[in-house]
Amino acid sequence: MTAVADWSRAHLAAWDRQQAAYINRREDRFAVMLDVLAETAPAGALVVDLACGPGSVSARVLDRFPGMTCVAVDLDPLLVELGRQALAGHGDRVELHEADLWDPTWTRVLGGRRPHAVLSSTALHWLPADVLARVYRDAADVLQPGGVLLNADHLRQPSGRPLFEELGRRDDAATQARDHAAGALTWDAWFAELVAHPHFAPLAPERERRYADRPPNPDLGLDFHVAALRAAQFREAGPVWQHLDDYVVLAQR
Repeated sequence: MTAVADWSRAHLAAWDRQQAAYINRREDRFAVMLDVLAETAPAGALVVDLACGPGSVSARVLDRFPGMTCVAVDLDPLLVELGRQALAGHGDRVELHEADLWDPTWTRVLGGRRPHAVLSSTALHWLPADVLARVYRDAADVLQPGGVLLNADHLRQPSGRPLFEELGRRDDAATQARDHAAGALTWDAWFAELVAHPHFAPLAPERERRYADRPPNPDLGLDFHVAALRAAQFREAGPVWQHLDDYVVLAQR
């Protein structure tokens, strides 16, 4: 392994600690996703890691299921390159591609292959309603019959629930205070370390260009996600795990 790969694995681990500071019980979410995958996908399954970031979902799939392969997709050139370096030890069991989910041709990265599962974590909440609904249709189109989609994310609480919203805010604040006191980096500090590394620094301007005109988080709720999945012809859709405003949504093709 190269020095860049060693640094990347360490920075992926720092990413996981940084993300866990903003997502209480993050590993519980992953555990549920992988347990569902174990029950619904064959041992040699092809898994899509949708909006993969640096590959946290892929890393867990590859570690737990030795026969599975992953195709990971994200627009961010910095995070994709970090994932390529960090997961290089898995060889041809994992591919990382730069692709924009706003562009309906993103499924071309599959080269005609039909995955058994599509997994995503803390990413799809950035998509506007029309783009998210189309991405769910894209996933339904490419999945094997009986294949599953699992989306772990913060979802907007329905209006008129001030207690639910307040409990979520308190949980977020307590989680950040606990984990930052234990040494987890903030998002800004983690990202500053990444762009300061000479291997990754040249990719920063392109990342900035790609995200320059993207709209803010649309704050869609669970009801929207379930309705969009059902409209995309998933035969079943609903939550399989919840902690306050944090969900894992499952849908089966």
